[in-house]
Amino acid sequence: MKTIQLDISNIFPFIEKEKIFNNKEIISQHIQAIENRTSLGNEFLGWNNLPSSINSEDIEDIKNTSDKLRKLANNIIVIGIGGSYLGAKSVIDALAPYFDNNDNKTNILYAGHNISEDYLSELLSYIENKSFALVVISKSGTTTEPALAFRLLRNKLEEKYGKEESKNRIIAITDAEKGALQTLAHKKGYKTFVIPDNIGGRFSVLTPVGLLPIALAGYDISKIISGALKIEKNTNSKINFENNIAAIYASARYELYKSGKKIEILANFEPKLKYFAEWWKQLFGESEGKDGKGIFPSNVNFTTDLHSLGQYIQEGERNLFETVLSLETPNNTINIPSDNDNLDKLNYLAGKRINEVNKMAETGTRLAHIDGGVPNIKINIHEISEYSIGQLIYFFEKACAISGYLINVNPFNQPGVEEYKKNMFALLKKPGFEKESEEILKKL
Repeated sequence: MKTIQLDISNIFPFIEKEKIFNNKEIISQHIQAIENRTSLGNEFLGWNNLPSSINSEDIEDIKNTSDKLRKLANNIIVIGIGGSYLGAKSVIDALAPYFDNNDNKTNILYAGHNISEDYLSELLSYIENKSFALVVISKSGTTTEPALAFRLLRNKLEEKYGKEESKNRIIAITDAEKGALQTLAHKKGYKTFVIPDNIGGRFSVLTPVGLLPIALAGYDISKIISGALKIEKNTNSKINFENNIAAIYASARYELYKSGKKIEILANFEPKLKYFAEWWKQLFGESEGKDGKGIFPSNVNFTTDLHSLGQYIQEGERNLFETVLSLETPNNTINIPSDNDNLDKLNYLAGKRINEVNKMAETGTRLAHIDGGVPNIKINIHEISEYSIGQLIYFFEKACAISGYLINVNPFNQPGVEEYKKNMFALLKKPGFEKESEEILKKL
């Protein structure tokens, strides 16, 4: 099976090649520190060797639990926010058919990632006459968005099935020993999986946080892990810098950042990758964006967004660069027919595959953007499959950690995320926030 490939040749008109390779020594030191767990934020480095250390019994437990829950319910609601839902959704959306005619499939729904009353109301109405089950993901059990959703949906579940049957329809993924959700799960008798202490939310796709929902959607988690393991082996400290795609990508981003390129746009020409880009945005945004530093991560879905943001990318401020996820082989084949009238003037494409047109659109876009002053990085993906998605997950995780160290920030904390919560709790007059309530009311 093929491995993802990295092409940075189209940044060299903007950055000297030597600068990329001049970071070899410092990046090698960072990779070694990651492996030795001596780097900044070392208490959250469990993701680094996760693919090679995943226990086969744990994988079987996830698969067996998935099989049992799928027999109980056609609709499974995954409750979580941030890394507790984005990773799983990004993989499921990438692998799922655009239009699924299978009425017996397991439908994966999501809650707890917003505080929209309309969203929750419509979700409750949707499942009114349907069989459903819950997978709640939270280390603490007190994060506002998922805790609210879980309270509402647990009440609905218990009303429908009774408390005794409901406990078989709830799976909790939480801390091993502490927290409100862990306490509730123990009290109620829910099946639980553990969120490892040494793995943060945005790096948790290859833990039960991501693997259980992916298995529930019907996909082979063993192949995902196998793909991630391939990149773990190909990016460790034994690999020469010249052959380490995570190291080179991180170095390229760093040099572009130093040259004034403050925005990275992740582009794709395959709509299935839209939510993968959302996961990527969280990964890099929360990991790098602190201490007044970091590349701003954005994403576009081409060719759709060529008719909107494409104008800005082509001729707007030259403070951005582009990373393209380039798909080599789609899963289907469609040839363009000839038309006798040819009123749309498309007969010059007759006989060609749709994918050939899409690839030429991709190549033409990349060339236009480079000519317009936008450095371009390309990541080649042979196909969209469990194996290739596993590769991409680990590749970006490793590159993200290195990138954070290059700008001297801790890639594994997110202190800024807590600021909105403090204000929200103060405005809601949560017990313990009396002083903050008084201060924020003065501001208003």
